[in-house]
Amino acid sequence: MAGHSKWANIQHRKGRQDEKRGKIWTRIIREITVAARSGGGELSTNPRLRLAVDKAKAANLPIDRVRYNIDKATGNAEGVHYDEIRYEGYGVGGAAVIVDTMTDNKVRTVAEVRHAFSKHGGNLGGEGCVAFQFTYCGQIILAPGAEEGRVMDLAIEAGADDVIVHDDGSIEVLTHATGMEAVKAALVGAGIEPDVAEVTMRAQNTVELAGEDALRMQKLLDVLEDLDDVQNVYHNADMDGV
Repeated sequence: MAGHSKWANIQHRKGRQDEKRGKIWTRIIREITVAARSGGGELSTNPRLRLAVDKAKAANLPIDRVRYNIDKATGNAEGVHYDEIRYEGYGVGGAAVIVDTMTDNKVRTVAEVRHAFSKHGGNLGGEGCVAFQFTYCGQIILAPGAEEGRVMDLAIEAGADDVIVHDDGSIEVLTHATGMEAVKAALVGAGIEPDVAEVTMRAQNTVELAGEDALRMQKLLDVLEDLDDVQNVYHNADMDGV
């Protein structure tokens, strides 16, 4: 996302997520299930599970549900098997879109994703068609008002790759995917609480959309994010004012 709209876009996304808290819980539970199944149920030895549990806490997911789903995934209770599948395609104006899913029915999921793209001005592409336009990394975002020099010193010392100050005053800290937790801990330990701290697919460049195109693109993103099997949607569209 372009620098001038970074904070507005983040707040917009958070607002939409708050409206869909039930779906957010479902997605976090799936992430906990897959993380625990692939890496075990101990937080100390499973970074992916730690991140999922942090998301659960931030979303106020009850701890007993968190523990139950860890137990279910690690064989202490009956569970459902989920496959992780990534879809790539193009949205309005050629914007790149990545859709990460977890599903117990691949046929259903690909049909729903394809339909969403085709109905709302996009096209589902083949594997790798847009992924090269994104970087898999840790991303920490601080609200406007954070002290730039202090954040930079703490983040770089903790292993961050880059610190970007956007035009709106928000600060973006980029890390290796495996180093995000350490940098976040350094900031939190110094009393600086991030508004976003996640491992993500970050767009290397953006496609600017305005007016009707921006509205159509947002509709496509909303429809994709509302699909039950979708975990995350990444894109490189910059849509001011939507």
